[in-house]
Amino acid sequence: MKAAARRRAVWFAHRILSAAATVWAAATFTFLVQCLLPGDRAQIMLNVVSGNVGAAPRQELAAINAKYGFDQPIFLQYAKYISGILQGDLGQSYHQHRPVTAIIAEQIGPTVLLAVAALVTAWVITILTTVFAAGRDNFWAKLLSGMQVLLATVPPYWLATILLVVFAVQLRIFPVVGGNSAIGLILPTLALALELSGLFGQVVTSEFTRLLELPFVTSARTRGMGDLGVRFRHVLRHAALPAITLSGWAFGKLLSGAVLIEAVFARQGLGGVLVAATSTRDVPVVSGVILVSAGLFVIVSVTVDFAYSIVDPRIKLA
Repeated sequence: MKAAARRRAVWFAHRILSAAATVWAAATFTFLVQCLLPGDRAQIMLNVVSGNVGAAPRQELAAINAKYGFDQPIFLQYAKYISGILQGDLGQSYHQHRPVTAIIAEQIGPTVLLAVAALVTAWVITILTTVFAAGRDNFWAKLLSGMQVLLATVPPYWLATILLVVFAVQLRIFPVVGGNSAIGLILPTLALALELSGLFGQVVTSEFTRLLELPFVTSARTRGMGDLGVRFRHVLRHAALPAITLSGWAFGKLLSGAVLIEAVFARQGLGGVLVAATSTRDVPVVSGVILVSAGLFVIVSVTVDFAYSIVDPRIKLA
């Protein structure tokens, strides 16, 4: 027990250090983006506020540089930036003149909800199609296999447009502008989940088919267990492991994909914030969204590692 507890503590410490390094790298990248982009930051801020593109008076530029610390040495700016992040301060929006933390906090909920809903939906589709089709040689199995390949190659934004036109504009089953209602979440979720289910499905089906030929499956069947029981209770748990390892990456992909999907369906979320900030060169907001996304990716990755060990207890944390 002591050895197991020690291994778990070492694993946890290693994951925390890796997570901290990932977030630190993202923070450093966002800082460099702010400093190395072409143009004077003070001039950019004045242009955004005034709508002018001409050069501002030196006195105004000096005042802004002094207010935000742009006139300080780069290493001191970096130290203050990292210190602010540790205190939960992501800076001030150039355009809205509000804390970036507050702007992101107002919009992060719908985006995370969409990403989680898409990930869960993708897994449900993957499990159902794999359990009923893997290892079978019939028309439906071949059709599902072909659909998985097709979905894995379809861009989510293209699929989102098709879903919107067919089910919202023509059939009028769903609202054109989804907002943040439950029914408005369905089409955006499917737009993200279908592509991911195609990818997961190919990975799980390949492993599932291989496992069906192993002795433990034959042994379970000789004990009188039905085909579906064998597939759900014995094969699926092991076949899902490769796709589980992809779930952390998939969540990060869903967060980035949600930017376009939210724009297509006119949903609130970080997508609208990021698009607006990019168009107005509101660099602190863009950097804040990147940093928060990196933090969410790290949290999900650690959670996935825990889930991996729970699904297959033979795997030891190290």
